[in-house]
Amino acid sequence: MTIESVTQAQTRALRGMPGDEASWDGFDAVFRAALLTLERAGCDFGLIASNTPHMRLHAIRRGVTMPILSIFDAAARATAETGATRALVLGTSVTMRAPHYAEALAAHGVTANDPLAEDDMDEMQALIDTDFHGGASDRARERLLAICRRHAGPDQVILLACTELPLAFPGHLDDQQFRAGGFHFLNPSAAHVAAALERSLAEDS
Repeated sequence: MTIESVTQAQTRALRGMPGDEASWDGFDAVFRAALLTLERAGCDFGLIASNTPHMRLHAIRRGVTMPILSIFDAAARATAETGATRALVLGTSVTMRAPHYAEALAAHGVTANDPLAEDDMDEMQALIDTDFHGGASDRARERLLAICRRHAGPDQVILLACTELPLAFPGHLDDQQFRAGGFHFLNPSAAHVAAALERSLAEDS
C-alpha cells in the first residue's frame, strides 16, 4: 500500500465555482498529481480518501490510467445493502450541490433527497468548518443531530458524506452503518475502505 498526502488547506483554497470548469483546474491538478505518483509507484488501483474531490473525479482522472475506486459506488452499494430505499446526503456544500451521490444511489435502487435549500447547505458547511475543524467539538454531535431532525424522513438512511462527520460518533468510527440519536447512519468512508479491502483481497486470491 502506498499513501500520497495532499494539504487540505491548499485544496480548500483551490476550490472553484459551481458551473465554471476552468476555475477548478488548480484543485484538479493537485489530486491528479497525487494519483499519478501512485500510478508510477505501481499501485493496482487508487482511491481518494475524501468525499469532496470525488465531485471532480471526471476531471481529476484525466491522464490517469490506473483504476480509481469511487466512494460513490462503494457508499451506494452499502446503502442498498441496508435495505433502505431512501437516503439523505449530508456533507460539504460542494458535495450536497452535486448530483453524483444521487446518481450512484439511484443505480442501486435508492432515492436520494432533493437538494436542500441554499441556507441549509450553508449551515451544514458552517458546521463542518467550525465544530468539525480538527476533530469534533463537544457540541458537534447535537448540532448534527438537530440538522438530521429537520431534514431526515422516516426510514431514511443518512449518509455522513464528509470525512469529519463520523467523528461525532466516536463509538462507530469503523462501522459502515450504525444507529445513533434515533437515526440510521451510513459512513461512506468506512464503506470505501471496505470496498478497497475487498478488491485487494480479490486481486491477491
